[in-house]
Amino acid sequence: MGREQKGFKNKKSLGQNFLVDRNILRHILEQADLSVDDTVLEIGAGQGVLTRELAASPCSFVFSVEIDEGLSEYLRDITLLYPNTFSLLWGDALAVDYSSLSPVPTKVVANIPYNITTPLLWRLLEQLPEAGTGYFLLMVQKEAAERITAPPGTKERYPLGITLELMGKARSVRTVHPQSFRPVPAVESSLLEIRLSGMHATLPKDSLWRNLLRSSFAQRRKKLSNNLRGFYPSVSWSEAFERTEIHENARAEELTGEQWLALWFFLKTFEKKSLSPE
Repeated sequence: MGREQKGFKNKKSLGQNFLVDRNILRHILEQADLSVDDTVLEIGAGQGVLTRELAASPCSFVFSVEIDEGLSEYLRDITLLYPNTFSLLWGDALAVDYSSLSPVPTKVVANIPYNITTPLLWRLLEQLPEAGTGYFLLMVQKEAAERITAPPGTKERYPLGITLELMGKARSVRTVHPQSFRPVPAVESSLLEIRLSGMHATLPKDSLWRNLLRSSFAQRRKKLSNNLRGFYPSVSWSEAFERTEIHENARAEELTGEQWLALWFFLKTFEKKSLSPE
């Protein structure tokens, strides 16, 4: 595996499984379809295998985030080769202010650390879509991809997937074998593509939306109405379900994105009425 493995000890706590399969790397670049109009954000530069290809692509600029400064020797040459079109940001990907990046990334292309997939995606969605980012191509654990793309009525359904369903389209492009990484992970991976439509760009940072979904999925075996009554006891959920045409016995995973929006609007209206002076 050449330079990728030279004297470096991977840190399991950081989810370091580096992509080494050149065929998968080529597929990522073809799928991303980068042009001079693109600014790319990469999360997790690692030893720079994907980073070098992104920096050498037709895109106009690349931001790359990496938390482990022990990898600096593997990335130094990229900074030297592309001083005007590449910026390496050292720090925790969950703490970076992505909204401050200039130029604004049009695409996020990354082999992200699997142990932070959900919180990282929420953070990216909170900060980037409003600024103009419309495309994500991410290597994630296969189970995570299945949850994100799960349709209504399936047990994998969960809040992030519902939110993305309303914002655009998420699909698994291909499954990636563990042998494509070093060290070899114990799980299969998926290349996940997300295309945002521009609709509902503010949903991820709406606290009421997030709380509604979180409380609804708090105990998945319970009926949705029971979960919601536990978190919002003053709301007339019988009325809410009747108005939104949701069955009283429905569970959270059964609802469509549009039904979730209808519940959210009902709850927003209720809260406004509660706060209005008589």
